[in-house]
Amino acid sequence: MPRFETKRRVAHAADEMFALVADVESYPRFVPLCQSLVVRGRKPQANGTEIVVADMTVAYKVFRETFTSRVVLDPAKLQIDVTYLDGPIRHLENRWHFRPIDATHSEVVFYISYEFQNRALAAIMGAVFEQAFRRFAEAFEARADEVYGRA
Repeated sequence: MPRFETKRRVAHAADEMFALVADVESYPRFVPLCQSLVVRGRKPQANGTEIVVADMTVAYKVFRETFTSRVVLDPAKLQIDVTYLDGPIRHLENRWHFRPIDATHSEVVFYISYEFQNRALAAIMGAVFEQAFRRFAEAFEARADEVYGRA
């Protein structure tokens, strides 16, 4: 099963980076391969977390697929967990963790593992997805610079 993990030190506070990644509605503006994202619902939980269910459409050339995921936003732990609900993927697990370094710097940890249901789709999209995941951290850091200003 393909997986990708990266750690990046960024010149933005951990809570800023958490807020940026939690703003899933903005993804089509800057996330590689994300053509659209529709939030089906947001539900605050008694424990301080929030659950978001969203449909993301990814597109590359003639390939276009939509999948549904459940996103758990945990601001107290500065963590975001994504699990797959429905679509062309057999398995998807995605985790973001934001570790404060000081008031203006943090470490962003991004992890994803996935498996397509269809082998042909996996063969076509595997390399494209891997390249996109490698650019995710850069895309979010560039977005943070745009939203919060360069440090």
